[in-house]
Amino acid sequence: MKCLKNTKTGNIIRVSDVQAYQMAGSQWKYVSKSEWKGSPNEDTIEGKVEVGHDQGGSYEIKKEKKSKKVSK
Repeated sequence: MKCLKNTKTGNIIRVSDVQAYQMAGSQWKYVSKSEWKGSPNEDTIEGKVEVGHDQGGSYEIKKEKKSKKVSK
């Protein structure tokens, strides 16, 4: 497993070695695991983050936002 950081958004994701090798480049940079552990967990802030591959060549990042309930 490797940790990658998006240079444009600052998001840090953890992916397999093969995916990391394919994604690393101008937009994704390798970061240490301690930096990934230190970042706020996206599951608790925005929702679940999923990295999918369509077997074509590009990667797709999906974010699933949690609904916010307002109590009165």
